[in-house]
Amino acid sequence: MELRPVVYIGAIGLLASCGGGGNGQLIGAQGRPDWYQVDPFGMNYIPMGAYTMGPSDQDAPYAFVSKAKTVSVQAFYIDQTEISNNEYRQFVEYVIDSTAKRILGDEDIGEHVITEDEFGEEIDPPVINWKERIDYYGEEEREALADMYYAQSEQFYRRKEIDTRKLMFEYYWIDLKEAARKAGRDLDLSYTNTKGQNNAIRGHSDRSKFIIKEIINVYPDTLAWTHDFTYSFNDPMTKNYFWHPAYDNYPIVGVTWTQCNAFNVWRTQNLMNGWLQSNGEPFINDFRLPTEAEWEYAARGGLDLAPYPWGGPYIRNRQGCFLGNFKPLSGNYTDDGGFHTVPVDSYSPNDYGLYQMAGNVAEWTSTAFDESVYDFDHDLNPEYSYDALANDPPSLKRKVIRGGSWKDVGLYLQTGTRSYEYQDTAKTYVGFRSVLTYLGRGKAVNAEDL
Repeated sequence: MELRPVVYIGAIGLLASCGGGGNGQLIGAQGRPDWYQVDPFGMNYIPMGAYTMGPSDQDAPYAFVSKAKTVSVQAFYIDQTEISNNEYRQFVEYVIDSTAKRILGDEDIGEHVITEDEFGEEIDPPVINWKERIDYYGEEEREALADMYYAQSEQFYRRKEIDTRKLMFEYYWIDLKEAARKAGRDLDLSYTNTKGQNNAIRGHSDRSKFIIKEIINVYPDTLAWTHDFTYSFNDPMTKNYFWHPAYDNYPIVGVTWTQCNAFNVWRTQNLMNGWLQSNGEPFINDFRLPTEAEWEYAARGGLDLAPYPWGGPYIRNRQGCFLGNFKPLSGNYTDDGGFHTVPVDSYSPNDYGLYQMAGNVAEWTSTAFDESVYDFDHDLNPEYSYDALANDPPSLKRKVIRGGSWKDVGLYLQTGTRSYEYQDTAKTYVGFRSVLTYLGRGKAVNAEDL
């Protein structure tokens, strides 16, 4: 009987320590880790701010597709350069390896997949064992992977001979807009919308139905150099541009808007499953395409109302040299120092340290194109998005591209000029770069210093 008070006091102390203590004061949940935003490799920090979005000069063609308006943009990171062939090739190699490992695992060859966890429990489905190297030329492996290769008669060039039609990347995303629209309502289940082979389903009360499955072929359209320019000899670019080492540091082209989204999902997974996981760091955010407002804000480099990323109003410097890769004169593509594209770090960066925000290749944004969007989008992180279904009309598949390209005239190099391409098309003059939302105002830590 005399020990009971001691036991009770010990129990009360234990409960207090589990609840965070604080002597009854509101001190917040305890045990939370310190948060430091790590600067992603190859990206520059863009501070939050407000600027005048839209044409800084006359709308030369009088298309009336944009108006000047003041908007505010939150802080974010953006790639210093356009995504290069070699960077995108890392994505393609990942898909090749993951496809091969899955097939080898299904064939029960080697230790290419992990079927049991550390406790001996079965993992279903098995996960890829990235520590096990693939012998693509081993007899067993070659036989099991035969379906991944082109038939001999279909091998145009002897590189890896991989059947690029088989390079499919599967991922999931959450349709937050549809979920928000349906939240708190009695939902009508009388219809479904299926996004072609990608199985995107909308209009359900079951929250799992807002999780959209995408299956995307990741290989770029290397034939774009041929089909983009009729009666033009571009065969060397078709044969060599994506795979030849000479073009490693050139911007990736021939990628659709959907392929760019898939690349950013893989890039997020690559960081999350790599450095962050090995160092016990919390997940930071998703890599993604920039919104149109973010792209223009970054392109201006802090120079509000300037027509070009370097200021303006001229496209040449004081020595008469062109400041970007574009089409200076009719029929003349060479005076700026480039014939087609040029390396991604060519010319001088803008005041935010970003290369070629004008010229070289135009860049995909996440924003859907509409001529009147400036009239109805918000002035706080403005964005207008629409993920078009396979059977939607072409007008709904338009996505904003910005920056102009090597084959465009100077008007398209202006920071306020808008244009578009269709999300399911791949062009030799459209590439992309990624952004990452900055979380809060915490201390920034450079990855090289860790």
